[in-house]
Parts: sequence; structure tokens; C-alpha cells
Amino acid sequence: TRDADEVDVSWQIDAYQFGLPVIAAAMDGVTSPTTAIEMGRLGGAAALHLEGLWCRHEDPAPLLAELATIDDESALDRLRELHAAPVIPELIGERVQQIREGGATVCVAVTPSSTETLLPHIVKAEPDLLVIQGTVTSAEHVSEGAHTPLDLKHLVRRLEVPVLVGGCASYQAALHLMRTGAAGVLVGVGPGVTSTTNRVLGVGNPQATAIADARAARMRHLDETGVYVHVIADGGMGTGGDIAKAVVCGADGVMLGSPLARATEAPAGGASWSMASFHRTLPRGRLRRFAPVGSIEQILVGPSDRSDGRTNLIGALRKSMAVTGHGTLKEMQKADLMVTAPPTVRPGVQ
Repeated sequence: TRDADEVDVSWQIDAYQFGLPVIAAAMDGVTSPTTAIEMGRLGGAAALHLEGLWCRHEDPAPLLAELATIDDESALDRLRELHAAPVIPELIGERVQQIREGGATVCVAVTPSSTETLLPHIVKAEPDLLVIQGTVTSAEHVSEGAHTPLDLKHLVRRLEVPVLVGGCASYQAALHLMRTGAAGVLVGVGPGVTSTTNRVLGVGNPQATAIADARAARMRHLDETGVYVHVIADGGMGTGGDIAKAVVCGADGVMLGSPLARATEAPAGGASWSMASFHRTLPRGRLRRFAPVGSIEQILVGPSDRSDGRTNLIGALRKSMAVTGHGTLKEMQKADLMVTAPPTVRPGVQ
């Protein structure tokens, strides 16, 4: 065993060092310029979605406040209406500059379908990290339509900014994404509490399996190229124990959504939704509301006054590493992992 204060939970993507292995999800109910700055102060990062309300409206605060209290029946139509406004290129630069002036590493996100359109404005704004994120993102997209699909390999290799791509949930998909030259892959298709992808599409993979598959892909890619690609678990984690298990499965870092939507500083007052929630023809998510449990600082690094694991997530990760005798995240990835049946199907457990 070790002292929890002495374990190292830092990680590094390209030239950027982070004290915490956490990226706040690219969701308007989680990440704003203000919360991105706070995440940076605490040692993490936050991905601001350039197709969200922050880059479509000069002042989205009243709109987010409205979504915090909107009834479920009206939520889908209102989300579609608010996102019908075009992305304002000037706002991309303004939001990036605001986060940079706040002292945080600037991470921005786009969907694969809008990447080429927004790329000139992204390059001009000069963020530090770029996330290209869809429900399922592949290195190759086959289409007989009139549009030209995004060539991820060509795109990633011509950019100077490190790129994180996802989501994926299988060995082959993760390996293909790694071969594009991405600095990291986001692992998870439908595990988040706002997602209905599994129900709507029948597509998904249990998160532990998906991370383990991506870990195996990372090892093969490392053997082939000598290049280490980070695995970032995206979704399905609500406690520090969940983060610890993700690391043991092979994750280098995690992307958190709903745990941070519970922060008192959350931009939408506890409301959270994904970009797929208001898809114009096939919504694959829902707006969820969460009661606040503390500040971003309390949720991530404590102190905690709860016993349900929803606050001091990194403290719990540190303690988990300490009691199992692992001093770094890399060492924690070598820990033994035991798979058990959930209590509902385990004999003798009520």
C-alpha cells in the first residue's frame, strides 16, 4: 500500500501536461468558457463544443437557464430550434481566446460532418487540442452520395494541433482510428446516461469491454509504429471507483459528462444533453436533469461530505491506487481485474 497523497495521477497529451486525468465532456450543460477555465485551474481540461450554443449565440446564458427548467415534452423541439442558428465564426475565436486568457489549455470539439467546414476558423483560433467526436467515428467512411466524406487520416496528419477522435467501442475501430495519427481515441458508444444510442440503434458495447479492446489495439499499434496513443474512456462513469476501474481496464484518462453537470457552476443548472439528442431525423439522446452535489472543485478533488462516491472523484482514484499499491496511472493499468455478476443476478445477494 501507499499514502494516497503520494500517488501520481498526472498524464500528458503531446506537449500538454495535466495534473488530473479528466476532460470535461463537450456538452453545453457541462462545458462553458468559465467552467473550462476552472477545469484548467484544477489541473484538468474541458472540451468546448464549437457547434453548441456557445458558438451560435452571443449570450447563451438565458437560453441555458431556460433549458434547465423546460418540460420534457418541449425539450426536443426547443433544442432543435436553438441549434438551428448558424455557427458564428467570430465566436469561435472569442471563446478560444477567453479560455486561453483564463490560463487553461484550450480544447475544442466538432462533429466529423462539420470538421472541414469549420476547420479554417479552428486553425485561425489556434486551440491547443482538437476533439473530433461523433456517436461512432471511423477512419474510413464509404459513401456513394454526392458529398465527400471526411478523410480522417489526411486531416489529422496535416494539422499541427493534437487531435482526439471518437467514439469507438471495438478493437478494430480503435486500431483504425489510431492509425490516422490521432493523439488519442475516445472510447464509448452509448454508455452515458443522456444517450439512447443503444436503444435506438442497437449499437454499443459494455464500457469495460470497449476500453479493454482499445487497450489491446493500442498495444498492437505501439508494436507496429512505436507510437503510443492515449485511450480516453468516455461515458458510463459516475464515481471515483468507476474511474479507477476504467484505468485498470486500460484508460489513460476519462471524459466526464453527468458527474460535472451536477456541479453548482454547471452552465445549464444541472440539465445535460448530447449533440445527438436533437438530431433532425433520428434523436439518440435525451435531456436529463441532475441535482447539484457541490462545486467542480468538490466533485473532482473534494473535500467530500457524501458517501455515494459522487464527490472527490480524484481523491477516490488516489485512494484506490494507494490501497492497491500503485504509484502512477501506468502502474494502475497493470492491476488485476476481476469481473463479477451484478447484484441482481448474483446468487445470495439481494
